[in-house]
Amino acid sequence: GVARAGAIRPDLDLVVGHRPSLGGTLLRVIALEDLQALVEPAGIILGAAPAAAYEEAEAALADRVERGLWADMRFTAARPEVSCHPERAVRGARTVISAILPVWEPATPRPEGPIGRLPRFAWDDPYATLRAALGRVRDALKDEGHRSVVHVDANHHVDREGARRAGLTFTGKSTMAIAPGLGTFIAIGTLITDAEIACDPEPVRQGCGTCTLCIDACPTGALDEEYVLNAERCVSYWTQSRREVPDDIAEGFGDMVYGCDVCQDVCPYNAGPIERRSEREPSDAGWVRLDEWLAASEEDLVNRCARLYVPDLDGRYLKRNRSE
Repeated sequence: GVARAGAIRPDLDLVVGHRPSLGGTLLRVIALEDLQALVEPAGIILGAAPAAAYEEAEAALADRVERGLWADMRFTAARPEVSCHPERAVRGARTVISAILPVWEPATPRPEGPIGRLPRFAWDDPYATLRAALGRVRDALKDEGHRSVVHVDANHHVDREGARRAGLTFTGKSTMAIAPGLGTFIAIGTLITDAEIACDPEPVRQGCGTCTLCIDACPTGALDEEYVLNAERCVSYWTQSRREVPDDIAEGFGDMVYGCDVCQDVCPYNAGPIERRSEREPSDAGWVRLDEWLAASEEDLVNRCARLYVPDLDGRYLKRNRSE
């Protein structure tokens, strides 16, 4: 179910076969490799799996909510009858196409003075790249007469489950999606379509073994139960919450002003991708001068962070997250 580089034809001949539908009309079968040609220049990798209910993910969401581990977040748990059912997203849905985009970039040396950090996914807007790329796939499928819908950073789809079923990732003990060869520093997008994509995905074997580095490194104990995140203890959740931050959680913020990369920074699956990408031009986008952060107006801060979730678009929450 994964499109491999090198197997892509330079032309976009989407039709690779036919099969009869139940109504007797001919349905086109589309090669995933040909769709991959539309997104590969952006560094995106595609995988695909048949559109079917995410029963395990739906049960897991219900469990986390019932146990109070979801805090007051809504996101994909708000409407699991939608987010866990890609087969309902498009009339006659046949295929879920998942897209992953690596986001790790090297950083410039830490500046002098009072400095805070942003997580790597927030340095740029990888979701805009995914939307544009999957939009090209959607348009190509539309030209073939197919209906499709794109979900990127949306509450309408449990994207990590789609990526797992497509054979792109497995779920780590940190609950992060881990893509072998790419690690955890990835953004995920989804396209659900009534097109039949030729795919036979093989699930990635769960590969954490006895490693507990993410659990041991978590500054607030949010990962004490393997493969389960307790949002009530998670720094990333609290930097995006309207609630008053408990003192013991605030101490775990360290120098982060939004989100948290700790469990990813220690994950062994990131060692190879980081080594390969470390020769790229370093970025200073992850550094925040705290004096400027605090001096800025709330409106200015929200505008700077427009690509991020900020409660009520209120910059006071961003200022609250400053490092003391």
